[in-house]
Amino acid sequence: MTGRTAIIAGEGALPGLLAEALDAPLVYAMEGFAPPIPATSFRLERLVPFLYGLADEGVTCVVFAGAIRRPRLDPEAFDPRTATLVPRFLAAMQAGDDGALRELIAIFEEWDFEVVGVTAIRPDLVPGPGVLVGEPSEADRADAARAAEILRVTGPLDIGQGCVVVQGLCLAFETLPGTEAMLDFAAAHQGLRPVAAGGRGVLYKAPKPMQDRRIDLPAIGPDTVAQAARAGLAGIAWEARGVMLLEREAAIDAAEAAGLFLWARE
Repeated sequence: MTGRTAIIAGEGALPGLLAEALDAPLVYAMEGFAPPIPATSFRLERLVPFLYGLADEGVTCVVFAGAIRRPRLDPEAFDPRTATLVPRFLAAMQAGDDGALRELIAIFEEWDFEVVGVTAIRPDLVPGPGVLVGEPSEADRADAARAAEILRVTGPLDIGQGCVVVQGLCLAFETLPGTEAMLDFAAAHQGLRPVAAGGRGVLYKAPKPMQDRRIDLPAIGPDTVAQAARAGLAGIAWEARGVMLLEREAAIDAAEAAGLFLWARE
């Protein structure tokens, strides 16, 4: 990568982890979002002036990092040049999260910015295959396989990147409210396990099939471990090389303390 790098930051630990690995990056955040590091805010309704500003700062590379929600656009806030993009914005948003993000990448690339993924900057955040802590049982491995199959089928529908499977049954599925809401639901419905003394269940996460992995990779971290423990699950599994593990050592320590396994599944 040559030139300056800009981080388009959302919430969570990821923007800070990327900033640590870059040489004096410029950090920006959409208005209404509060990343954990100092950031200059911008409005999507003024995207074209923002892109001009990036070019003026010598930015050639852009990375999107952190959680964001769909912004509510104010029709009166659009500048004339960004207003010409409104039909594209609306069509992309109606196509789902993946479609909206693909369109956003396309716009940045049309302005000659290189959009890179997390793995280009911090490949260590995306583990390869292996069990990091604990040991999944045969029942856990069967639940993870079932969860992976569920996400392979639902992924093209652009619904979510995670699910909870208990004894072969889907107890909870990630939708718009996100992983925390899914695990809260799983915690509230632990009594639905078919066999009370049987397998405790697995949280499984994976990217959507055909997803552009430069943006919106699923992630887990210490908070996810704590939520999975409250839900009474046996552990967390994910697609190897397709999911970010944030605050790795803290997540492993938390899983070990809670008696959960962490498994990057091939």
